[in-house]
Amino acid sequence: MNDQVMQNFLIKRAFLTPDRPAIHFAGITYTFSEAYNRAHTIAGQLAGCGLKKGQYAGALLSNHVDTVFVYLACHLLGVKAVILNNRLTAAEIAWQMKDSQSAFLITESRFSSKYRELEETLPNITIINKEVLFESSVSPPLIVDEINLNEVCTIMYTSGTTGHPKGVLQTYGNHWWSAIGSALNLGLTEEDCWLCTVPLFHISGYSILMRSIIYGMKMVVLESFDEKEAINIIRNEKVTIMSVVSTMLTRMEEKLKEDKLPAQFRCMLLGGGPASKALLEKCQAKQIPVYQTYGMTETSSQIVTLSPEYSFSKLGSAGKALFPSQLKIVRTNGEKASPTEAGEILVKGPNVTKGYLNKKEETKSKIVDGWLSTGDIGYLDEEGFLYVLDRRSDLIISGGENVYPAEIEGILASHPAISDAGVIGLKDEQWGEVPAAFIVKRKEINEVDILQFCQQKLAKYKIPKKVMFIEEIPRNAAKKILRRELRKLLE
Repeated sequence: MNDQVMQNFLIKRAFLTPDRPAIHFAGITYTFSEAYNRAHTIAGQLAGCGLKKGQYAGALLSNHVDTVFVYLACHLLGVKAVILNNRLTAAEIAWQMKDSQSAFLITESRFSSKYRELEETLPNITIINKEVLFESSVSPPLIVDEINLNEVCTIMYTSGTTGHPKGVLQTYGNHWWSAIGSALNLGLTEEDCWLCTVPLFHISGYSILMRSIIYGMKMVVLESFDEKEAINIIRNEKVTIMSVVSTMLTRMEEKLKEDKLPAQFRCMLLGGGPASKALLEKCQAKQIPVYQTYGMTETSSQIVTLSPEYSFSKLGSAGKALFPSQLKIVRTNGEKASPTEAGEILVKGPNVTKGYLNKKEETKSKIVDGWLSTGDIGYLDEEGFLYVLDRRSDLIISGGENVYPAEIEGILASHPAISDAGVIGLKDEQWGEVPAAFIVKRKEINEVDILQFCQQKLAKYKIPKKVMFIEEIPRNAAKKILRRELRKLLE
């Protein structure tokens, strides 16, 4: 791939539209020139701590406007930010810091118990506390005026549903093409404003920041999701787009009661698995367009999206690959699968990672001729719409039949008395494996009721052979079910 050079995104944006609103947080709106100036100051303060171009620096930060400015300061310095999930334990963070060979950790007081632990386990790391940093003197920073689209911008560790997490390399080009692909799909207007209540440490949140700079669009950041606050912000800040997962959308729809969102609201971008028909119908009645998407850390956000006009005719589908991207389904022998035949989902495009940090072998085996093996199982219908069945690693093979936990979970979660469900394979002498279900109750329900409900909806071999009630389903920051934790509960 030829090297493509562009002006630093933030420098260009602050030059083009300095007075446009860039970010709104806690009642204050900052323009792009204010964002640039703030990031420039922080870049000088970071430079004073010894950070310079090409280095890796861990970032353990909350959903806050300061976090946005720190990330932008890293852009200005050409520092590769290793964006850490703040829900991880100190031991998990230490592992990622070591794996990425980061010499610095930028963090804040609210995580003091975590970084104090890190100081003991990683004595060679310089810990930069945001509150101390912002009071420190400003050195003149060496600003990177131009960026190469092949250069690494950020590293995010995959959720690690299997084994140790891997550091995904996200280049400026990956982020650029992700933003372009999204704009070509959702459209772009002068009035657009994106609400970010998802974590900034996750690609769903970080991609909103990149779109804000590339589009010249205001983003609104909330520290955490709250349905009432989200609805108020949509009204008061004239939000047009919001990124959600099903649980968030359900809570907002319930909170709205008889009300509707204002006319300027354009769409809910829904990730983390398909929505139920019941939820889509409720949203349709309230004229809330829902764009269902499929994406991952490796694709710098969504790569496949289903437009609302297909949400019922293609119920359960994630849609078609966005303009810059491609996808195909392959059999285990690597041949292309026929329409409706399940196989592994492979994706390709300029928004797809070039590989995993310090993992040459893993990169070579997962990315062949630009095609990334996602590890997910799905099929394409005759018209090319993608249906995601499950993670390959989560597949249950029962009596020779493939059982996809996500399908059973979807059915269970559609029961009004069940608020959440997780399914794993249970070893079985007769069948090899059978499904076992973990249930979080919304209202009183017993095992017999659940099994009767499943009998109406699922083939016999898919019906859970064991049902357990728990307080909550363990999930990672990407809201994916941690099936290994469910296995521990089973044992």
